[in-house]
Amino acid sequence: MNNLDCILDHVAIAVSDLDRAQKVYEDLGLKFGSKREVVESQKVTTAFAHIDQNAHLELVCPLNGEGPIQKFIEKNGEGIHHLCFKVPDVVKKSEEMVALGYRLIHEKPFVGANNCLVNFIHPKSTGGVLIEISQTINPQG
Repeated sequence: MNNLDCILDHVAIAVSDLDRAQKVYEDLGLKFGSKREVVESQKVTTAFAHIDQNAHLELVCPLNGEGPIQKFIEKNGEGIHHLCFKVPDVVKKSEEMVALGYRLIHEKPFVGANNCLVNFIHPKSTGGVLIEISQTINPQG
């Protein structure tokens, strides 16, 4: 992490067909990792590609036509779902944001993709953009 309080980690795009969507971005020149991750708690499968040294593109596809991403696609169609910013301490940042008057989606952070502790700031308190805050969990503890 650099000396900033937060850095862009990824832009997430909701897709209904992960293979088709991945091909579009590969045709642009992005390289996806071979690993796709299922996040059962959010009922999605994810695929990540590096954009630069910090940022990634995340494709999120609903599992079995269920979950919040499926509802998003039904309501809005495929497209940008959220922006994610890496922070040093997601619990502390969540508390700070609430103290500043922002509304969180989840009362407490939870484990998301790539072994990260995450929470989401409700778009009604950010001018219409769903924002994820994320912290890498130390694999040793």
